[in-house]
Amino acid sequence: MYEYELYRNTSAELIRRADAEREARRAGLARRAARRRSGRQNPEGRVSGGRGGPARFLRLVRPA
Repeated sequence: MYEYELYRNTSAELIRRADAEREARRAGLARRAARRRSGRQNPEGRVSGGRGGPARFLRLVRPA
C-alpha cells in the first residue's frame, strides 16, 4: 500500500506544478496583451513593426 500512496502523492504534486505553470503562463500572456493594447493608444509609442528583428531601413556606413 505504501508504494501506491507514494505514487498518488507524486502524481498529485506533478498535476499541481503543471497547473501552476499553466496559470503563470496565462498571466504572463495577459500582461503582454494588456501592454500591447495600452501601447496602441500612445501617440509616441513604439515606432517599429515588432518581431524583435533588425530595423527595416538600415544606414550602412563604409569603413574609412
